[in-house]
Order: sequence, then structure tokens, then C-alpha cells
Amino acid sequence: MEKKVAIRNLSFEQLKAEMLAAGEPAFRAKQVYEWIWKKAARSFDAMGNVPKTTREWLSEKFSLQIVTTAEAQYSSDRTIKSSFQLHDNNLVEGVLIPTRERVTACVSSQVGCSLTCSFCATGYMDRKRNLESFEIYDQVVLIRDQAQEKYGQALTNIVYMGMGEPLLNYANVLKSIEQITSPEGLGMSPRRITVSTAGIAKMIQKLGDDQVKFNLALSLHAANDTKRNQIMPINESNTLQVLKAALLYFFEKTGNEITLEYIVFNKFNDTLEDARELYEFAKGIPCKINLIEYNPIAQSSFVNAEADAIAKFSAFLESKRMIVNIRRSRGRDIDAACGQLAGKKAPVDA
Repeated sequence: MEKKVAIRNLSFEQLKAEMLAAGEPAFRAKQVYEWIWKKAARSFDAMGNVPKTTREWLSEKFSLQIVTTAEAQYSSDRTIKSSFQLHDNNLVEGVLIPTRERVTACVSSQVGCSLTCSFCATGYMDRKRNLESFEIYDQVVLIRDQAQEKYGQALTNIVYMGMGEPLLNYANVLKSIEQITSPEGLGMSPRRITVSTAGIAKMIQKLGDDQVKFNLALSLHAANDTKRNQIMPINESNTLQVLKAALLYFFEKTGNEITLEYIVFNKFNDTLEDARELYEFAKGIPCKINLIEYNPIAQSSFVNAEADAIAKFSAFLESKRMIVNIRRSRGRDIDAACGQLAGKKAPVDA
């Protein structure tokens, strides 16, 4: 039996060519494309204004390879953590994070991760594969629908901060953002999207060269090379000096906001000396700093810094006129840390 084509990997022009070759009128391709992207159809049968014979032909020739929700966990703080099952039974995670100001979807870009950050549950998994652009898109749609159904709220922001390193799935991540921001897709503003990287300098520079319109976040977590090497081996080949140059290049090319993310670990990177090092790194970069409370994981001995230490850390940075936000831990009563939920479950047999 001939293998079905993943229809969502086709451009509109490719889809139109396929449908014209099958004797369908050109406008039918536009209808199908709209069902796929704007209406996020979950099946060909859902395409109500497409004739039954066309839907049957589509089902025989193409697959939608939709992502489904395998499990959802609901936190008392309204965070929803979901494990999503892919067409090949692999699992990834996404999180709905509602606050008073915004409703954010946190999505994954890879199954597992090849970077071995010692504080991250995903870092203890093997990287199995990159996600297709439409698999990232589906996570956004599923989380958007959760926000509407559970809280009656619209999705306002997207962060690529789930499982995987987005810049190691560069083409599909950028394609997914194009689909999410397109008027033919979800029509979201790229200014509402942030891609977070552990720090791959040449790919940060490529983002600049491609003049992307979304925001960039660097998962920093230590502002001297010795400490950062300990927790993030990627730093050995992408030192802080090299990363800073890449961030400045990115800003020069795009003018887009840069966020420095810094998890404050107890007795590791929470002193005023650590804060001074962070200031020295951030100085000269047009950025804001997010100090993040840590969600502990079983594989690591790291715990969150004391509230007093975080307050002093923040006050020091603010005294240097840095823009600082403290991001409180969300979903402590569920498997909220990245990789925890998907890591608990083996893929379901087909």
C-alpha cells in the first residue's frame, strides 16, 4: 500500500497542484487549505463544505497526522500541563499558563533533547526526533482550545520553552511560527511569540540574518563560564563571551526584545556576587531579566533559592537600572517541570 503524504507538509501551491491534477477545481484547494490551517480541522470528514467524494480522495491519499492530548494535569493555580501524543506514539509536553495579564502556551520543539542540562528533566531523555512544524502548530491549537473551554480566555502569548532546543530544529520552528502568525493560519502577532534557546551562538546569529520578527530568550542560569559549564555543557562550545556577541548581533539586525532567563538555585548561583556577574553580562545588551523560581525534579539535587536571596538578588540588579521580573513557580502540585510528565510514560503501542 502506498504511503500517505503528510498533507500539512505541503505548501498551498503544492496542494493546489495535487488537487488540479486530480481534476478538482482550484477554489477547492483554497477551501481545504483553510480547513487545515485556519479552522485546524481534526479530520477530512470535518471539512463540511468539501464534497464527500473529495474528502474520500483526500483520506486515501493524505494523512493529517494530528496531535492528540494523552493526559492533562490541572494545578490549583490554573496551570494545565498536557502530554501530547504524536502520530508515531511519541509524547511531548505543552503547558497552559494563565495569569491576570496574559494567557501563555508553552510548547515543545523536539521529542526529548540532545542537550544535557543538569537541572532539566528533558535533559535526561534521549532526543528521538525533531517535531514537524504542524506538530508544534497543533500544540498551540490544543492549548488555545483548553484556555477557551476551561477559562473562557483567549490565548495571548506563545513561548517555545518546552521539550527540546528550538534552534536545533530551526527550519521547522520558523515554519511553525510562519503558520501561527499567517492570516491564513492563527493570525497571531510574532511580537507575542518568544523562542527560548540554551545558547547556540551561530543559530542566534542566523535568526538575526533572517530578520525574524519574534522575541528571543536565552536560558542563562549562570553568568560565569565555570558555573555554566557545570549545569549546561553547551556552554563549553558557546561561551558567555561568544553568546553576548551573538545576542548583540541579533538585536542589531532585528531590534527585537531579548530576555535573559535565570533560574535561581539555592547555594549555587544566588549570591550577590552571582548577581554582579549577571549584571556584567547583561550590561550593554538591550534586555530584560527574568529571575525564575525552580521546579525541582527527581534526577537533580537542585532546589529553589530562598525567597530572601531572590529578593536581594533582584534588588541588586534593579539598583543597576536593569529591568527585572520574578517569575513565580507555577504548577507545583502537578508535574510542571519540563519533561516530567512525558518522561513518566513510555509511548503507547500502536
